[in-house]
Amino acid sequence: MPTLAYLLLGSNLGNRQEILRTAVAELHQLAGPIVAQSGLYETTAWGLADQPAFLNQAIAVATSLPPDALLTACQQVEQQAGRTREIRWGARTLDVDILLYGQEIIDTPTLQVPHPRLPERRFALVPLAKIAPEVVHPGLSRTVAELLVECEDMLEVEQISK
Repeated sequence: MPTLAYLLLGSNLGNRQEILRTAVAELHQLAGPIVAQSGLYETTAWGLADQPAFLNQAIAVATSLPPDALLTACQQVEQQAGRTREIRWGARTLDVDILLYGQEIIDTPTLQVPHPRLPERRFALVPLAKIAPEVVHPGLSRTVAELLVECEDMLEVEQISK
């Protein structure tokens, strides 16, 4: 039976809208059906501010892949978009993060789910709340909507498409 996984896609280099559109299509092929997706949100860069704004989008995928294989699929899609890893939190063509994987808590050297910084990142919570406001964070026992209300991050997140 498939697991509902929530991913956050982000891009701040190149044709951001096209990169996200292509990434969603590729994730559908590699990971499983996309059952929900938020609109696009333009967001101020988090962590390393001196860079272009990001476009972010949350998606829900019904995947039969185990978590490590889903991570591999996400990294493959990033690489196909020309992603390079040079500077932590630096500019990139595509970033795909696994925010939630069902109600599982995963802590391995290569993967932490729920995403450890999800509760402090407005740019992730706003689009996720559009598609999954009542989903409960398994480590905090709080809904996504509650996490958004409690989030102290005040960086601007502006919806640019539905």
